[in-house]
Amino acid sequence: MAASCSPLRGALQVLAVSQWVFSFLALAQVCLVALIFVLLSRAWTLGVLYLVWLYWDRDTPRTGGRRSAWVRDWAVWRHFRDYFPISLVRTAPLDPSQNYLFGFHPHGVLAVGAFSNFCTEATGFSRLFPGLRPHLLMLPCWFHLPLFRDYIMSSGLVSSTKASAAYLLSRPEGGQVAVLVVGGALEALEAKPGGLSLRIRNQKGFIKLALEQGASLVPVFSFGENELFRQCPNPPGSWLRRAQEALQPLLSVALPLFHGRLGLLLPFRAPVHTVVGAAIPVQRCPRPSQAQVDALHALYVERLTQLFEEHKARYGVPADRHLVLT
Repeated sequence: MAASCSPLRGALQVLAVSQWVFSFLALAQVCLVALIFVLLSRAWTLGVLYLVWLYWDRDTPRTGGRRSAWVRDWAVWRHFRDYFPISLVRTAPLDPSQNYLFGFHPHGVLAVGAFSNFCTEATGFSRLFPGLRPHLLMLPCWFHLPLFRDYIMSSGLVSSTKASAAYLLSRPEGGQVAVLVVGGALEALEAKPGGLSLRIRNQKGFIKLALEQGASLVPVFSFGENELFRQCPNPPGSWLRRAQEALQPLLSVALPLFHGRLGLLLPFRAPVHTVVGAAIPVQRCPRPSQAQVDALHALYVERLTQLFEEHKARYGVPADRHLVLT
């Protein structure tokens, strides 16, 4: 902990991070149990009314969501930011009349940088990119969970279905940013200190989507993302990795066995610097050929690699370390 950080401030930071970890690991289950409890109680009519509203509101997660500027600006997120700390770095301005598809790398264990930078205002997204509205794409299964779905939407999270992303990127008024963690759940299994492995070589769906919608691509690299947790050894081919990879399609999420400080789920204090690259203009092509997809994918990988190489020394990555693209 930094010497200038008072005990009270440090405690608030720990509480802020602890509640966030709890929210994304257990709050969904708590909300489900709470709704069942209400349905079985004398207040069952409230539960029924909520379920009716839930059905009526079922399309919201894939049509832009329902963000709350108040929630995004909660003081708790500033304590969350300062715990690590987390910073957002702009390398080039972005035209607010355009729509953008941000590719976030790496996933990390819990995508801490993606949440802090794009689901809160703690790191100043709206100040750095005026006129843009970020939406972090999240697995659609989470938006079927009562109450929890409303909480995560309030921060700007939306469903990661193709239809959801296309809805954002096709807005004629512009100013929409769809943030995709490109490596997906399986990349979380590679999130270990010092790790620079990215799942990207066969990740081309987002490239095709950008072409179909004419949305500019923006590579984003989050330095320090992989330093926040330790995982049980799970090298490729091990029984643990095979089990994790087998369960992932069934559960829609990866199951990294991780820990943080004191062997608990509290992440280690390590700085996270999320660097947003310059936009790659994309000409709209409703039916792109495979050759067009491959060419744009190659350009994206080149720009992502360039972004990493240009900034790695500033954020403590040795000169002889490079991205490992799989």
